[in-house]
Amino acid sequence: MRRGIAATALVATLALAATACGGDTKDDGGQTKAGGELSGTVTWWDTSNDAEKASFQKIAEAFTAKHPKVTVKYVNVPYGDAQNKVKNAFSSGSEAPDVIRADVGWVADFASLGYLDQVPAETVKKVDAEFLPQAAASGKYEGKTYAVPQVIDTLGLFYNKKMLADAGVQPPKNLEEVKTAAAAIKAKTGKTGLYLRGDDSYWSLPYLYGEGGDLVDAKTKTVTVDNEAGVKAFKAARDLITSGAAITSATDGYVNQQTAFKSGQVAMMINGPWAVKDTYAGEQFADKANLGIAPVPAGSARQGAPQGGHDLAVYAGSKNRSAAHAFVEYMTSQEVQVQATKELSLLPTRTAAYEQPDVKGNEMVQFFKPAVDKAVERAWIPENGSLFEPLKVQWTKAMTGTSTPDEAAKAAGVEFRKILKGWK
Repeated sequence: MRRGIAATALVATLALAATACGGDTKDDGGQTKAGGELSGTVTWWDTSNDAEKASFQKIAEAFTAKHPKVTVKYVNVPYGDAQNKVKNAFSSGSEAPDVIRADVGWVADFASLGYLDQVPAETVKKVDAEFLPQAAASGKYEGKTYAVPQVIDTLGLFYNKKMLADAGVQPPKNLEEVKTAAAAIKAKTGKTGLYLRGDDSYWSLPYLYGEGGDLVDAKTKTVTVDNEAGVKAFKAARDLITSGAAITSATDGYVNQQTAFKSGQVAMMINGPWAVKDTYAGEQFADKANLGIAPVPAGSARQGAPQGGHDLAVYAGSKNRSAAHAFVEYMTSQEVQVQATKELSLLPTRTAAYEQPDVKGNEMVQFFKPAVDKAVERAWIPENGSLFEPLKVQWTKAMTGTSTPDEAAKAAGVEFRKILKGWK
C-alpha cells in the first residue's frame, strides 16, 4: 500500500529532523545528552509468534536492569498485519512505535519512504564487522544502514522420523523422491507424505529456486517469476498435490500445517527454526528425538531455500531515539541472541555467538546454520514486500487448482510489472 505525497513529505521531514547518523541525543522524550543517563519510554512492536512472544517480552523488559529510568512498552503485533500497521502508524505519526521488528524484506521499503532512522555510525561498524554478512545486507538501503539484524533463518524439511522409518524411506532429497516417499508412507501408514503451504508466497520460493528461477533480477530490472523456470516451479509444486504426495489449503495454512504435522496426519512439512518450539509441543514429538530436519528437497535445477529473518529498526520520528537505539543494541547483543537460541532455537546474526555452548550445542542450530549459509539472498529492493501479496494470490490459485500453473505464473508477472514500473 502506497502513501500519498503529503504523507511522504511529512515523514521525510521527520527523517531530516532526526540526525543522518542517528547519533544525536537531543530528543524530546526526557533524555539527556550524549554520555548522560537514558530515560523515558521505548515502545517496541514485536512480530514474534505465539510460541516466542513471552520470551521476547521478558528479554525486552529486562533492558530496564541496564537502564532503570527507561520503561519498555512491549506490544505484540501479529506478523500478518504488521507491515501495513507499521506503515499506517509511521505515515500518520500517531501512536507510532519507537522500535519495530521488521521482516528482512520490509527494511528497504520503510527506509525508502523515510520512516527509519539511520543506525548510529559506531553500531554500523560493529554490524559490518561482527554480524553475518548476509544478515547485515538486509538492513541496508542505498549504501546506508537502517536496521540491525536480530535473527536469521531459512526453510528446511521437517520430518517425523518414526513415520519415515515405518515406511522404509529416507528424507527425500528432491521432489521426485518426495513423491516416492509419500507413496510408501501412504501404503504403510495410511497418512499423507507432505503438507504443502499453498497460501503463502514465502513457501513458494524453494520451488522457484529449485527450478533455477527467482522473483526478479534486480541487476537487469527484469521480472522473472513468469519465465520458463517460474512456470516450471508452479507446475512442480502443483504436481505434488495432484499426485497425492501432498495436501494443501487455501486459508490458515500455517495453523493447518502445524496441526497436521504435530498430530501425525502428515509425515513432512517445510518450515523454519521459529516453528521448532511449537512443533515439540505436538503429540508426535513428546520425544523430541522424533523430529528430524533436512534440507528442502531440490527441484530439477538445484536445491535452494530463501534467506529470511528479522531486523530491528528505529522510527525516524521517535522522540526517544537515543534510548531506542540503545534498546536495539541490547536486543541484538550476543548475550540476548544466545538466550533466544537457548529458549527458542532461533539463529543468531552475530558470528561469534555460534561459538557459545548454548548455540554450538543446539541441535536445530547445527542443522539450520549450514542451511542459512547456503540460503538464497533476496533482492533487497523497496518493492520486495509488495511483490509477496500478488504472488500469494496466484500461488494459492495454482495450488488449489482454481488457475493453471501457467496462468498463475503469468498473472503474477503482470502484477509484478505494475508494481515495478519500467521493469521488463
